[in-house]
Amino acid sequence: MLLNTPLCQFGWKAPEFTLKNSEGKSFTMSDHIGEKGLLICFISNHCPYVQEIGERLSLDTKELIAEGINVLAIMSNDYHSVQMDNPVYMKQFAEHFDFPFPYLVDENQEVARAYDAVCTPDFFGFNKDGELQYRGRLDDAGMNFHGERKRELVIAMLEISQTGQGPLNQLPSIGCSIKWA
Repeated sequence: MLLNTPLCQFGWKAPEFTLKNSEGKSFTMSDHIGEKGLLICFISNHCPYVQEIGERLSLDTKELIAEGINVLAIMSNDYHSVQMDNPVYMKQFAEHFDFPFPYLVDENQEVARAYDAVCTPDFFGFNKDGELQYRGRLDDAGMNFHGERKRELVIAMLEISQTGQGPLNQLPSIGCSIKWA
């Protein structure tokens, strides 16, 4: 089912979590909020929207990381019913797109519920104080990327890193619904 993300609730505080990647290494959210902020991406392997933006997401997050903005990605789908989202395939998916960020498993789906994630991709941009400042789309290219695009997520995260605040005008991300257990 195709869904749009809700509007950004400016100032909403990021709930703490600790999740593991496909190899069992733990990552804690608060350890990754740096002086320039944190981007949390809810993504999944099977979603055609995530597959379509995979290369652009990799390029854009490499730039954000180079600017000192940390990035974590979370897979919250019930991978027992969606086999392609299994942690074994998460590692392959991340390697295929050369993701520069940890790709974490939300096996009990508690993090997705705490963040009110609704689809993949769903982007949450936080300032250095852990306050939500962006909940929008990656760019304006969508499923029909032909070389030119407005990199809305990069622009927003750079603004957040410099001012602590995100842009007032944000367009929702569109994607596949989270597959709840």
